[in-house]
Amino acid sequence: MAIDSEFGMDEVLDDLAPAAALFRSLGDPARLSILRQLGRGEARVVDLTRRLGLAQSTVSKHLACLRGCKLVDYRAEGRQSFYFIATPELPGLLRSAEHLLTATDRAVALCPTYGTAVSAKGLS
Repeated sequence: MAIDSEFGMDEVLDDLAPAAALFRSLGDPARLSILRQLGRGEARVVDLTRRLGLAQSTVSKHLACLRGCKLVDYRAEGRQSFYFIATPELPGLLRSAEHLLTATDRAVALCPTYGTAVSAKGLS
């Protein structure tokens, strides 16, 4: 992903599409919660449902998404599957995001398009 590009706008957008897809894959609070838990170590679906208070189907759906993006993988042990973060770069990216949120005083929460005020409005 080259942000400084000599290509035309279509080529720049095509070049940035994978990055946009990556951030969309991280754009769900449930998926971020799962990743936070997996950052502490391997976990089974049952472990994640208990820790996060989410339904098994929800956890499974989000793990499938994260696996499809190659951010999470699993290892089988008998009849159990243990999920883990598959890319060593991911925890650093998530830490960088936390630092950015701190540096901007979490101003993104006020964003008229993506902020939490918009989410709260949509729920009422």
